[in-house]
Amino acid sequence: MTIPNQLTVTRIILTPIFAIFFLVNDLTLNQISLVIFLIAALTDWYDGWLARKYNYISELGRFLDPLADKILTSTAFFCFVFVGILNIWMVLIIVIRDLVITLLRLYGQYKKRTFATSYLAKLKTSIQMIFLYYLLIVFVGFEKGLIGPGFKKYSDFLLNKEFIFYSMIFITLLTVYTGIEYFYQNRYTIKEIFK
Repeated sequence: MTIPNQLTVTRIILTPIFAIFFLVNDLTLNQISLVIFLIAALTDWYDGWLARKYNYISELGRFLDPLADKILTSTAFFCFVFVGILNIWMVLIIVIRDLVITLLRLYGQYKKRTFATSYLAKLKTSIQMIFLYYLLIVFVGFEKGLIGPGFKKYSDFLLNKEFIFYSMIFITLLTVYTGIEYFYQNRYTIKEIFK
């Protein structure tokens, strides 16, 4: 197994650990969950960099990498639903869209077909991750005591319900749009693999 694939597997293993540490009623573990998420996200960047730089491209890597990404982001979204910060219906739309397209891409890979991914779809993924970083840093930092109590007054501002709601509306709409765009751009390839 190549180093990028080992990093990808590490990301998958770290995901449930992050969720457990984030959701338990323990301030120290809640704070550690932020570090775990950042390490898991860093492995995503690093395994991609290694794969491109040293041409560590493998069928297993093409299968595992997008799957690991969706497992990590979906888990984080559901964690924020559980603590009452995000609405379940928006998270379900995002997760179902990403899951369907990830499974379609994996099936296409099995059929030796490649799907085109737009710049906007890549931007969508980056926006999702930035938003999750923001929520994690603010929630763990202010609500879970990582940042000193003197700054607690800022948590109401930074975790403003309207800001988070409309940010999620934007992310949800962008996710739906890029999903429609993905199916349209790859409509002929989709027809081919299901013949």
